[in-house]
Amino acid sequence: MIAETLTAKTHAPRATRNCSDVEWKARTDLAAAYKLFDRLGMTDLIYTHMSARIPHTPDHFLINPYGLMFHEVTPDNLVTVDIDGNLVEEREGDAINPAGFTIHSAVHHARPDVGAVIHLHTDAGMAVSAQADGLLPITQHSLRWYNRIAYHTYEGIALDLAERERLVADLGGHHSMILRNHGLLTVGQDVAEAAVLMYYLEMACRQQVMALSGGRPLVTPSPEVCEHTAQQYERAYPRAGVLEWDALLRWLDGSSGPTGPR
Repeated sequence: MIAETLTAKTHAPRATRNCSDVEWKARTDLAAAYKLFDRLGMTDLIYTHMSARIPHTPDHFLINPYGLMFHEVTPDNLVTVDIDGNLVEEREGDAINPAGFTIHSAVHHARPDVGAVIHLHTDAGMAVSAQADGLLPITQHSLRWYNRIAYHTYEGIALDLAERERLVADLGGHHSMILRNHGLLTVGQDVAEAAVLMYYLEMACRQQVMALSGGRPLVTPSPEVCEHTAQQYERAYPRAGVLEWDALLRWLDGSSGPTGPR
């Protein structure tokens, strides 16, 4: 069952875990994503979540302990959960967000191609999720998603496991989805892809909110140019995260770097 306690602890280092190198890589990348989005200010206290499938155990995934803020998440204290919601190797204080389990278990179960899932409640993402037209094709960033983003109708806080079927049906084969009146979701082959997609999806939403707030008519490229640009993202560049992830890790490890959205 899903634990209901809100407490979580920082546990001992890897030496006491005896996990494989491939699992430790998944843990370190996922913890880095939490650190990244904390540094970028894209958090909601303890209430949003990211997960990563354990590659050699595909029915198990890692997720943040319920009760920790993003900056408190480490490779070691990530919680292992199976597709049915059972905590694997449960330790004192381990717990997960029930809504987080609903969303992440749905995607990991339905999409074996997905190695990581990120769901955030960002200001701009939630603002665009409430706009009837959704994401507009008005900036170069947003054109990555031209006719390539899914939408899921709001059903309340994601506590009803029955919602999982509808959520994954709406996601289909897409890598990104706007949860209406709720927030953003991205998936990827690995943490790097999902994280970079989330960064740029949030940037596209921020730019849209800023453009609409100007009160002036907007310029929208032709459908032909929009489709051409979306195909350029798919064909002319490696998938998201391939070029950016190592640079982001260097930034996280250093004491200085660019500032992100606040």
